[in-house]
Amino acid sequence: MPFDVSPLDLLVLGILIILLFGPDKLPEAVQKATGILRKVRAFSEAAKEDVRSELGPEFKDLELEDLHPKTFVRKHLLDGDGLGIEEIRSALDPGAELAELADAVNGESTERAARTGSTGRTGSGANRAAPPEHAPAHGYDPDAT
Repeated sequence: MPFDVSPLDLLVLGILIILLFGPDKLPEAVQKATGILRKVRAFSEAAKEDVRSELGPEFKDLELEDLHPKTFVRKHLLDGDGLGIEEIRSALDPGAELAELADAVNGESTERAARTGSTGRTGSGANRAAPPEHAPAHGYDPDAT
């Protein structure tokens, strides 16, 4: 059901309608309500057909319910042949780019180690290149932080 109405709510609503209209006027009220509902549905269908005819033959299969944002997302992203949710997740996942960056950084550090003759491991310190005299002993600039 489009509305969250429990059977108990329907029973209470039915009792209130019977009390409000009475048993003698109730059939007339139901006929009037269904007549109004039919007219509203006919008006709605006529409006849909007018929109379809004005848009042209390429939109003859247009369903106006598909234009609702939730339905549109569900139809075009989560289902069907379009771009799926997995493609979106993989496109937004920075893991591959970060792995590439890490490989580039690690490759650069091994190239630098090969040029200087060090292994890049902390050990005896005999194979490590000495830092320049103007470079600070720590790895960050305290003035920049």
